[in-house]
Amino acid sequence: MHIPTLIARKRDGEALTPGEIRSVIKQFTSGEMPDYQMSALAMAIFFRGMTDEELAALVDAMLHSGSTLSWANDDPMRVDKHSTGGIGDKTSLIIAPLLACDGLWVPMISGRGLGITGGTLDKLESIPGFNTQLDEQRIREILAEFGCVMIGQTADICPADKKLYALRDVTGTVPSIPLITASIMSKKLAEGLNRLVLDVKFGSGAFMQNRADAETLAAAMVRAGEALGVATTALLNPMNEPTGHSAGNALEVAEAVACLQGRGPSDLEKICLELAAAVSNSPRDVLAKRLRDGTAWERFQRMVEAQGGDLASLERITAVHAAPVILDVRAKESGQIIRMDSRQMGLAVLNLGAGRATAGGAIDFAVGCDQIAKTGTQVRSGDVIARIHARSTEAAAAAAETILSGVEIR
Repeated sequence: MHIPTLIARKRDGEALTPGEIRSVIKQFTSGEMPDYQMSALAMAIFFRGMTDEELAALVDAMLHSGSTLSWANDDPMRVDKHSTGGIGDKTSLIIAPLLACDGLWVPMISGRGLGITGGTLDKLESIPGFNTQLDEQRIREILAEFGCVMIGQTADICPADKKLYALRDVTGTVPSIPLITASIMSKKLAEGLNRLVLDVKFGSGAFMQNRADAETLAAAMVRAGEALGVATTALLNPMNEPTGHSAGNALEVAEAVACLQGRGPSDLEKICLELAAAVSNSPRDVLAKRLRDGTAWERFQRMVEAQGGDLASLERITAVHAAPVILDVRAKESGQIIRMDSRQMGLAVLNLGAGRATAGGAIDFAVGCDQIAKTGTQVRSGDVIARIHARSTEAAAAAAETILSGVEIR
């Protein structure tokens, strides 16, 4: 196969065959195809796009570039949820145990945060002892006993995606819907799923800034999932304000625990129930009951314990990770909050140290924001509209300035 010819054909708008795509991914993963050629092909895809057949072949080739989780015919149905990212998005911690109560298996492979978007693995690892790197035997044991497990991507799962994303990150080809779709869907389908629900965000704190782009991405991912035999549903959700009242690792775990105990914020509970209902065998009212009567909370505790987490620390997670400086952010005027910008909140939390600027950067579990007021709230001048947890007074003051630049009250 002559790679330069394939690149030229894609550059000129032609479609590659499934066999050609499989060969490209195989050669790229093994190192036979140089990075500069894959970078050129990625740029051609960025400008020319891919047909549905090409995209399905790309997802299939990437998910089979390494190992996949496989299951027996008599194993329970496997389901999962994926979010395209957001601020305060702790829904995975709630949805996984909730679905496990339905007799389903949830083999959830999650990611770390990068930039303003928080990562599920980082939140879980704020629980002392919680182990997100498990071998396949242990994954199966936990699933068989508790129905849910939350882990990170192993070195053997979708190695093509790891290599390709690294190239996209430095060649200006990250915002390509076919390449985004292939990256997300290859990792999720490697779980051996029967059903998948996609939480596609749009707005100031999301990768897709407007609804039209989010709809295009959602449709591409649904088509790719269906083409590979997985019942796939996509729900579009705005990300113009943070989900719930907290943003930051331990603070979000605390809020997830509150939701699992039936006392979470209404917007967080609502989105969790909508997403879970899309792949559950039970109706929404039954799921709501399990969320409010402690059934899902009990399942979450058992999963945390099975993965090495310290249960004694779980309900006092904000005391375990206590920031030395607490600063109230107060309203500058009276009226109704009409904007609590999620991007500015995300930037503030990132700069406090709760996120990472580079893939290998360290994060601070304790810092972030809670008591974040929701849009539509009536406030008086001087009322608390957010509370900052920081390592220094200087960091807290800078975060307050960033947050207030995204607040509008009328």
